[in-house]
Parts: sequence; structure tokens; C-alpha cells
Amino acid sequence: MAVPKFARIEALAETHHGKAGVKARLASHMGASAAELDRPDDRFLAGMTKAVFSAGFSWEVIENKWPGFEAAFKKFDPHRVAFFSDDDVARLLKDTRIVRNGAKIKATIANVRFVVDTAKQHGSFGAFLKGWPTSDQIGLMAHLKKHAAHLGGTAAMYFLRFNGWDSFILSGDVVKALIREGVVDKAPTSKAELKAVQAAFNAWTKESKRPQREVSRILALSVGPS
Repeated sequence: MAVPKFARIEALAETHHGKAGVKARLASHMGASAAELDRPDDRFLAGMTKAVFSAGFSWEVIENKWPGFEAAFKKFDPHRVAFFSDDDVARLLKDTRIVRNGAKIKATIANVRFVVDTAKQHGSFGAFLKGWPTSDQIGLMAHLKKHAAHLGGTAAMYFLRFNGWDSFILSGDVVKALIREGVVDKAPTSKAELKAVQAAFNAWTKESKRPQREVSRILALSVGPS
């Protein structure tokens, strides 16, 4: 199936928001820059934890509590969190500085092993992300879902976007745009649907010479005024 031209989608976004409006929205709330991929491994563990705890919860609440998370999880030092015991889990379940969700607390401790093992293989977790092509975000998301804890779907996309990897996000408006353009006929969940989404993003990034995050944002803006 031929992918619709992105120029028309961009024109739709400009019709709804104006050229200046689209430009302003692309300049804000776009997540971390690629330079963030050079951060230490503890920052990626922190990023995973923020994405996991934010899933199904208010980002604002997690953001406001974040200094408490940093303190409770020993600044996410992998070599300290790796040795958290059942007593530490019990301590965290009583710690009012964080959101006391047992499954997500245990997921953070489990994700230490994923971060450490990946860093050993690639030199650092950031180097691993740098080496994964943006033309295969769906493959990276599948890898995260398989090897990390509680880091599938939306949580994985937000983790990637806000930790320096050029990720699209399948928000409600992006999905509406994908359906409108005939890429999928419903919210994509199957391998075939996700493959079609990736193919569309690859075509649009090549045509527009924009990163995936901008293509994703313009798709959302093309749906109409927010």
C-alpha cells in the first residue's frame, strides 16, 4: 500500500494551527535531545522508573514526587539498587515520598539487571540505544517489552522519547491520523499493524527529512485544534 504524502499532512496541521503555531509546538514538549544518550546508566534506570510509574497515572504527580523517588532509590545507582532486598521493598511500600505500588517498585529493581547486562554488552546503556536504528522502533519496543519489566507499549515510547532516542508516540490523536490516512483501521496492536505504522513513519521521515518525533507531533496536530 502506498503511503500518503507527508506534505499534505503537514499542510493540514498548518491549516488548523498556522505555520507559526506548528513551529511553536515542535519547539516545545518534544522530549530529551540525542545528547541525553551520553548520560550515565543510572539516568536510564531513573528514566525507565519514571515511565513505568507514570503509566496509568498522572505525569504531574510523578514529576512532583520525583525528588522523593531519587532519594528512596539511592539516586538509581544500579550497583546499590541491585542489592535491594525484601526489606527494602517493604521500606519503599511505606515511603510516602513515592507512589507506593509494589509491582512497579519490584519492576525498578528487576530493571537494574537489564540495564547492567545491556551496558556490559554495549559499553553503556546509551551506546545500546544509539546503535538501534530509528527505522526499527517497533523492534526496539519489542526488545524492551521482552527484557525489561513493565516497559511495553506507551511506557516504552515515553521512556525512549524523554531519554534521547528519536521516538514517535502513538497518542490518541496520532492514531486518529494514522486511521485517517489509511495506514491502519484501528489502534495498532498486532505485528502486522505495527509494521505498517513503522513503514509509514520511515517513509514520512525520509520525505520530510524530519525526525520521527516531529513527524509524530505533526500527525497529532493534523487532527485539529487541541
